[in-house]
Amino acid sequence: MKLAEALKMRSDLDIRLRQLETRLTNNSKVQEGDAPSEDPASLLIELDEMTKDLENLIRRINDTNSRTSAKDGTSLTGLLAKRDVLTRKCEILQSLLNAASNRTERRLSSDIRIMSTVDVKELRKKVDAISKEIRLTDNTIQELNWTTELI
Repeated sequence: MKLAEALKMRSDLDIRLRQLETRLTNNSKVQEGDAPSEDPASLLIELDEMTKDLENLIRRINDTNSRTSAKDGTSLTGLLAKRDVLTRKCEILQSLLNAASNRTERRLSSDIRIMSTVDVKELRKKVDAISKEIRLTDNTIQELNWTTELI
């Protein structure tokens, strides 16, 4: 199985766990004299099995990520960390850029003039460069996901 397939399987298990949580909650109480639509005991058994499967799959994915390297020698785990940090940095800079480029209109010449404290043009270039680096890193990650066998 390729790593990409395992990642899709993990996502599917996460969705199924959320659905199982809803089913358990919906069947946790009934009116006296009624029966639940599903047996909570069997749902709890299903929960145990599903969480064991998810734990095993996550362990295998993490093992694979730590042992897989890109052409430049960077581990897949390192690439994932890089992408996550760059994405967060880009979000913060984009927020700063939005605030700094928001113009405040003056109605009278005596109104206080609000000035940006950062160079918006340079900040845009920086955000664009980081966005490009994120895309390139993600492309490398996706390539490895589709060419790497799960451990």
